[in-house]
Amino acid sequence: MNTPPKNLPTSGHCTLVGAGPGDPELLTLKALKAIQSATVLFVDDLVSNEIVAFAPPTARIVYVGKRGGCKSTPQEFIEKLMVMAVREGETVVRLKGGDPFIFGRGGEEVEHLQAAGIAVTVINGITAGLAAVTSLGVPLTHRQHAHGVVFVTGHAKPGAAGTDWRLLAATAHSARLTLVIYMGVSGAGRIQQELLTGLPASTPVAVIQNASLPTQRHIGTTLGLLADAIEQAGLASPSIIVVGDVMAGVALAAAHPQAARAA
Repeated sequence: MNTPPKNLPTSGHCTLVGAGPGDPELLTLKALKAIQSATVLFVDDLVSNEIVAFAPPTARIVYVGKRGGCKSTPQEFIEKLMVMAVREGETVVRLKGGDPFIFGRGGEEVEHLQAAGIAVTVINGITAGLAAVTSLGVPLTHRQHAHGVVFVTGHAKPGAAGTDWRLLAATAHSARLTLVIYMGVSGAGRIQQELLTGLPASTPVAVIQNASLPTQRHIGTTLGLLADAIEQAGLASPSIIVVGDVMAGVALAAAHPQAARAA
């Protein structure tokens, strides 16, 4: 009689669910159904309480927060917990802010689970970069102003080289691209200086904090004034920085460009 490999799961299942930017009304129906069917949820720090409330009363909620600049649950430990829960027969939902596959480490988790013999379902969510500009009534692409969009992280993995901002700036300028920068507030000064090597100082920029939530705030400025504008407005993580001509309508009035406008 053949003995099944020890790394295969029992009757459990795991689903990576994108919770979107925070507004519970931006959840997909598929995401809502998955949350409502879970027996255990591993919840990221940026997922709102209103979304967690959709879980069944009997479900076990495990908070495994990961936020830049704060103490975080180690990624390896999260993955270990997920594997253990599936092998115990749980219906596991890994609830992640935004979209699992856009700076959500979803790829790493899928690889780890599959290596353990666990089948994984992934449900997309609205990523914060899209929700942020939509809340301002601005598109990411426009036939006259932006021929494409680049989603990029401003926070490199420790020990990694990170983004080549100079090359990205030159490409964005020649190809007329919108840059959507996640996790870039803490390094805004460095990013600004690097982007200025290939983009004009007058390039419009918007910074949106807590996109889609009642606490959302934003400023409009220019690339040349970016770091100062963020400091003056007191914006912090989680914020999205959007660089490009599509932000022209949000940028500050030319007569007084250093006056940050908060909404």
